[in-house]
Amino acid sequence: RGRKMFLLAITCAFVSKTLSGSYMNSMLTQIERQFNIPTSLVGFINGSFEIGNLLLIIFVSYFGTKLHRPILIGVGCVVMGLGCFLQSLPHFLMGRYEYESTVSVSGNLSSNSFLCMENGTQTFRPTEDPSGHFMWVYNYTITLYLHLFLGFVETGAIIGPLIGLLLASFCANVYVDTGSVNTDDLTITPTDTRWVGAWWFGFLICAGVNVLTAIPFFFLPKTLPKEGLKNNADIIKNDKEEKQREAVKKEKDGITKDFLPFMKSLLCNPIYMLFILISIVQFNAFVNMFTFMPKYLEQQYGKSASEAIFLIGIYNLPPICIGYIAGGLIMKKFKITVKQAAHIGCWLSLIEYLLHFLCFLMICDNTSVAGITTTYKGIQQDLYVENTILADCNKDCNCPIKMWDPVCGNNGVSYMSACLAGCETSVGTGINMVFQNCSCIQTSGNSSAVLGLCDKGYDCSMMLQYFLILSAIGSFIYSLSAIPGYMVLLRCIKPEEKSLGVGLHTFCTRVFAGIPAPIYFGALVDSTCLHWGMLKCGESGACRIYDSTNFRYIYLGLPAALRGTSYIPAFLILIMLKKRLLPGENASSGTVLIEAKVTGKENDCKDMHQNSKVLNDGELKTKL
Repeated sequence: RGRKMFLLAITCAFVSKTLSGSYMNSMLTQIERQFNIPTSLVGFINGSFEIGNLLLIIFVSYFGTKLHRPILIGVGCVVMGLGCFLQSLPHFLMGRYEYESTVSVSGNLSSNSFLCMENGTQTFRPTEDPSGHFMWVYNYTITLYLHLFLGFVETGAIIGPLIGLLLASFCANVYVDTGSVNTDDLTITPTDTRWVGAWWFGFLICAGVNVLTAIPFFFLPKTLPKEGLKNNADIIKNDKEEKQREAVKKEKDGITKDFLPFMKSLLCNPIYMLFILISIVQFNAFVNMFTFMPKYLEQQYGKSASEAIFLIGIYNLPPICIGYIAGGLIMKKFKITVKQAAHIGCWLSLIEYLLHFLCFLMICDNTSVAGITTTYKGIQQDLYVENTILADCNKDCNCPIKMWDPVCGNNGVSYMSACLAGCETSVGTGINMVFQNCSCIQTSGNSSAVLGLCDKGYDCSMMLQYFLILSAIGSFIYSLSAIPGYMVLLRCIKPEEKSLGVGLHTFCTRVFAGIPAPIYFGALVDSTCLHWGMLKCGESGACRIYDSTNFRYIYLGLPAALRGTSYIPAFLILIMLKKRLLPGENASSGTVLIEAKVTGKENDCKDMHQNSKVLNDGELKTKL
């Protein structure tokens, strides 16, 4: 009964942890827009997610077995809940979000001061609340604090990220200040790059879930009943004897006796170190792809943040779940040895890697924005030059050339603002506003424009479907190789070093991939920006539109290059496994013997010897 309670509690903890992590990752775009910061800084915030992990991961992996683990996990869940609550506070501490716009929503629209006015002056709404410009610093600090105790939980559940992504999709579709503003007066939609969803609401939900999952851990014993003990007397007696043995061992040897020898043994293990190298390189690639996938779908295929997050959850997570389950069943059914597992993991990963290159064919053209990606005559231009913003049709309109308030002309071309489109009149209010008599829109009939960028069309929507299907197939194949790969990690180290080995492996991937990858990748994404938003003080804010072609080369090309180099050490491992026996492996059969633990009592030793049996690699993995 105690084991079932612990299993249920730890499963809920996995769900709450992964729920919070996936939600945070999905809301990075909203935070970027809310605080008007570049993508590189958002990557730095995301990297702080891992800093809390690395501070404790190795020591928790080693010393955690000697402490009251249920209470430690419960405290960690409470801290995570507190961190999620604190992350939502910037929304309540700063003023309302104000997006840059030439259209005055609350002012008198009859003046049409945002339209083309010869010999006039242009005014526009402020883009930020000065009290909130540096609130991202607070958010970064809380993010670091939030994940300090994540080292207690290493393996996530699939249901957590799925719920997190669905929650993020819902919140991203709700305006950030809903309830305090009239959303009917908004001149932007969720597809607009200035839209900010209610990111704070989801953090409050994550806070409540984490606190609730912590409660059962405070009522669990330090050690669970051993299998095979028939009554409570046996359990109590066994616990007393175990405590006495631990006390004697601590007095004799000390708690850190084996730490340095284990570390030395791991560092001198060539297969283990090559596996860490592979993990670091691969993790660099996948962190970048997963972190910036919502932004990629937005910029490449013209989807809103809410739609992008929802599509990721629907198309990617179920195949990953199925792949993990199928991988485990295959390992058990066919009794896969560790050397066979290494080959399965390597070749499946390579197949998925080759399929990845098909994504380069599933592309959409840059959004046609006059003066940025196309000329006012509709001709594609290679580079954005600021002096091309103005043309003969709008040079006398006195338009602000850095303001981003896009409109879509009835000629299929977008313009940075109604003023730069040469529009002279408008009808309607809010998102239903229509601009007319636009001198820069060249059509045979009446020239008009509506708010927002032009849709990318049916062909681009089909390309998105092909990309998502290929992504789902790739996710399944790669997750199918994950279980065999993890088996290689566990079996290439000695049994007594497994806990420290897994902790060191996780630590290295966090330090050399989880933290730096979003930062340098975010900086590369920033380099593809074509137009930056403008703050009240005149400085640059968040990016409004990217060069989708260069963005694609970075988003797909850099991970492909990184993963390609990881197969060099992978092939070296395959070669080394042919010539080496792994710890506990029998030279003739390749099987593993489960050793009986000496308890100091002859009867216990005999019972354990009778219950010990020869297990193949597949069964061992199932046990683990």
